[in-house]
Amino acid sequence: MIKYLFAGMMILSANILYAQKITISGYVKDADSKEALIGASVVNANTKSGTSTNQYGFFSLTANAADTIELIISYQGYKINAKKIAAKNNIQLNVLLENNAGSLGEVVVSSARNNRNVQKAQMGVIDVPLKAIKSFPVLMGERDVLKIIQLLPGVQAGQEGTAGFYVRGGNLDQNLVQLDGATVYNPNHLFGLFSTFNVNSINHVQLIKGGFPAEYGGRLSSILNITMKEGNKTKYQTEGGIGLLSTNLTFQGPIQKNKSSFIVSARKSHINLLLQPATSKSTSYSFYDINAKMNYELGKKDHIFLSFFKGNDNAGYTGANSLNYATDFGNTTGTFRWNHLFGSKIFSNTSFIYNDYHLGLGSTQNNYYEVLYTGIKDINAKTDFTFTPGEKHRIKAGFTYTYHTLYPSSVSSKVPRRGNQITINKDSIAKRFSNELAFYLSDDYDISKAISVNYGIRIPYFTGGGASYSGIEPRITSKLSLNPTTSIKASWTLMNQFLHAVPNSTASLPTDTWLSSSSLIKPQKSSQVALGLFKNFNDNAIETSVEAYYKTMDNQVLFKEGAQVVLNTNLDSILTFGKGNSYGVELLIKKNVGRLTGWLSYTWSKTTQQFAELNRGASFPAAFDRRHNFSLAGSYELSKHWTFSADFVFYTGRAFTLPTGRITVPVNASLYDGVYYDYSSRNNARLKSYHRLDVSFSNKKTVKLWGKKYEREWVFGAYNLYSRLNPYFVYLTTNADTKQPEARQVSLLPIIPSVSFNFKF
Repeated sequence: MIKYLFAGMMILSANILYAQKITISGYVKDADSKEALIGASVVNANTKSGTSTNQYGFFSLTANAADTIELIISYQGYKINAKKIAAKNNIQLNVLLENNAGSLGEVVVSSARNNRNVQKAQMGVIDVPLKAIKSFPVLMGERDVLKIIQLLPGVQAGQEGTAGFYVRGGNLDQNLVQLDGATVYNPNHLFGLFSTFNVNSINHVQLIKGGFPAEYGGRLSSILNITMKEGNKTKYQTEGGIGLLSTNLTFQGPIQKNKSSFIVSARKSHINLLLQPATSKSTSYSFYDINAKMNYELGKKDHIFLSFFKGNDNAGYTGANSLNYATDFGNTTGTFRWNHLFGSKIFSNTSFIYNDYHLGLGSTQNNYYEVLYTGIKDINAKTDFTFTPGEKHRIKAGFTYTYHTLYPSSVSSKVPRRGNQITINKDSIAKRFSNELAFYLSDDYDISKAISVNYGIRIPYFTGGGASYSGIEPRITSKLSLNPTTSIKASWTLMNQFLHAVPNSTASLPTDTWLSSSSLIKPQKSSQVALGLFKNFNDNAIETSVEAYYKTMDNQVLFKEGAQVVLNTNLDSILTFGKGNSYGVELLIKKNVGRLTGWLSYTWSKTTQQFAELNRGASFPAAFDRRHNFSLAGSYELSKHWTFSADFVFYTGRAFTLPTGRITVPVNASLYDGVYYDYSSRNNARLKSYHRLDVSFSNKKTVKLWGKKYEREWVFGAYNLYSRLNPYFVYLTTNADTKQPEARQVSLLPIIPSVSFNFKF
């Protein structure tokens, strides 16, 4: 009732204040599938004012009632649509854009190309082209969202070949990864070698790394928003692919033509077929993921969506060298959404979300073993309103509530001579319950044609672990246009984070333990300021930007040095807390249209951490601190059927810790087998610089099979083309000749050719 009363008051005030205006609202969709186009540009050609569609393809634009209005609607990869409207009253319309996929380059109306990267008061936001995700070469031919994210400025890759990413000095847990609004706590398959997201089910991908809108919170470093497709509303379609690691299949179509649709997408590994002949069944690995979504238009004002996602990995290894492990991890999410229009100026979205993440790991090496279980269950409800009272304001307000249940438990010890090893029963783990609530309000305000600002506030409140925390998080991003193609932007953001993933291993296994804030664990906090210059060239065909940022991070969490975890250990008691800071400069040059598309990215940055109980209280480089990070990625249409893609990356080696000496101690030396290492400082060495070139050729044709047309695509690629021996990690050993200790580098991935076959009909 309160929701409808609030909406009615805003409609009434809008009618009084803007009676002399009309509002044009509606949806921008793909002409073929009726799929929503997110971020499409809608411009009033007479006044040069405009807006963009939200994540459901909806827009609302105010104009003078007496005018004949010419609308220019554009979206990357689609033909531009120009509409002339003569109306004296509010009007709602659907705009259909035709895809340019069948032609080389792009049909261009240069004056209407999207320039919101320059003119909008937002920074640190990158919309990742699906074309790049589908065409750029990746490991083993597996199309991967997160691997493309690693090629963007301000983003650092994790270990060799993995899909983990670190944004502006933050840790992995400081990235909020969302699929249709549901949090995905571990978005990886195959120990992080690629992500758990099936590209065929994705509609839109957006990375936010600074200048965070008030609607987002709970993480310090980035928001990765992934939106699933709704399904084709006009016809049934089947597409899929077969690669070296997995097979995928997607089926979509209308439930009721032009009104409702569904999509189901699944992927299953067949990596065991490659592993078992070489490992004599000592190694096993399997994974799968399933995406499903349906939507139904109840009428012009109501639209409901139901999304489901499940991904899971199982792995095991039994080795002759006494190393054994078994692990099982995965995510399950479910989302119900209801969109409602209050008149033509207010768009509301209400969501109910369920999320379940778990990781179970057991490993044995020599005389020691470790057992770990960590899990999170979330029940989340949120609602927000977008109110567009006129040309100059776009107001958003809402709230979100999440009930967290965490299952943290870990044991590491010597293998007992008698008796059994300790095991962990999920049902016996002491659960941690917490509540997270937040209210937010923001306004996107065009003060003049040259000056605009997006300002807002978020108020979070957290209870759990015998403590409660609240705060005020102001957000502001301002823009000053120097001319139609050039602007200067600045932003400042405060953020809080109440859930923490504490790394207890340097391995690439996903062994981080999730803990919630408590009386001992305070929320992480960050403050980030940024300044940028944005410039477009060649009628907005080429985007460029230079952004400088400075970020401080408080209440960072790590395990204490030498901490050993035994059953019933209070994990809070073996943690240590500190601070970090990061600063850098990022350059992006991006070409969006034509036969050649892609981008150049360069980042210079420095990230340090300081803990009173680590490194004698002195600051030290963060594990993934890298001074230089360069990437060049592009795709060139050689002909109607052939496309060549390549990417090259170079970055400074990551920091790690080397001992400066060692001490031999008599027997009964606990966990360290009689050898103790002397460490002078933390992260006192660096791996060698990393660089790699990947290439791929794709051949796409429409052919006939049994009298019916279908699209088929062959993709031939090579990861690490010149087989650079990049460092994966360094281990200590003793030289057989000199009897002196030495560090040796392990390289994981040489040149890896790939071939995959994709089809669509």
